[in-house]
Amino acid sequence: MKVGILGSGNGATAAAFDWANAGHDVYVFDFEQFPKNIEAMNKNQGVYCEGQLEGFAKIKYAGFDIEKVVTDADLILAIGPAYSTEAFGKACKPHLKKGQVVIVCPSSCGGAIVFKNAAGLDIKSEDIIIAETSTLPYAARVTSPGKVKIFLKVKDGIFVAALPGRRTGKVMDLVKDVYPAMVPAKNVLQTTMQNGNPVIHPSVMLLNAAAIERTEGELYFYEEGVTPAVGKLMKGVDQERIALGKKLGVDIIPDPELGYRQGYMYNNTYDVGFSKSQGFKGIKAPKTLDDRYFNEDVGYGLVFMSELGKQIGVATPVIDSIICLASLIMERDYRKEKARTMESMGFGQYSLEELNQIL
Repeated sequence: MKVGILGSGNGATAAAFDWANAGHDVYVFDFEQFPKNIEAMNKNQGVYCEGQLEGFAKIKYAGFDIEKVVTDADLILAIGPAYSTEAFGKACKPHLKKGQVVIVCPSSCGGAIVFKNAAGLDIKSEDIIIAETSTLPYAARVTSPGKVKIFLKVKDGIFVAALPGRRTGKVMDLVKDVYPAMVPAKNVLQTTMQNGNPVIHPSVMLLNAAAIERTEGELYFYEEGVTPAVGKLMKGVDQERIALGKKLGVDIIPDPELGYRQGYMYNNTYDVGFSKSQGFKGIKAPKTLDDRYFNEDVGYGLVFMSELGKQIGVATPVIDSIICLASLIMERDYRKEKARTMESMGFGQYSLEELNQIL
């Protein structure tokens, strides 16, 4: 089938290889301000991969013409950081047709809602199915333009939900040959709350801020950055996330337990599980604090959770503390920015019962 990949970063490049390697016709789009990988894939007519998956896979197209990528695509994967979702939705708007399926991968908190709004689709419409995943299917890094290293392809526990949730089965049918690890979620509230990045990244960044600034990222983010104290902070965030899920009527799996299921971790603890497991080895810290680990995972993730907690009556003091401290050291008010909240997505006025009916 024709598979459109929106994005050319780590996850998108891994997906382009994986889907092409599985025999599908892959078309890759990104915006012109991100040319390096696109130009390399176009020159090579494919993607090189090393690590858990290896080889070269031919792709049909890599470029800046989104119409060519979206038109007649059976499946469209929007893969990028949280700030890319709205831009991808707006760019796709003139070209989407009835019957197509789009998966925002990962959700990064409400990604399917953001994409649907940006594409000008009624939130209840089922003409075009917009779905989201709880996480990326890979731990991957682009090593040079057109080349990606896949440290791990997740083997279990990638939750997926369509919007509305009753269409999730169709999405599962499209992806099961390449992503057998995907499992259906109740709705996009579950995929959103199962996103582990806001649990992990801000805690490690905050408690390793001095080391990151001093070394310009010359430390291993998990192997050296996660200690028992860091693990305790992650656990505090996770417990509040789990409490939010419980109030929403969805069971959120603690992050180390899910990491164990996915194959990242051999030990389901918040410290050793991250610092000693093979799935996290060799991953360097960001070179600067001005990175998506703060800007996305605090600005989009933790702020979303905190504001949702206010809406449904769940206290989030640990999350609130991290938002406050990250805002202070980054000299920007993540909470005031409201990059992604239920209110900004048009759901701030709904009760829990109403949310479950709509989603």
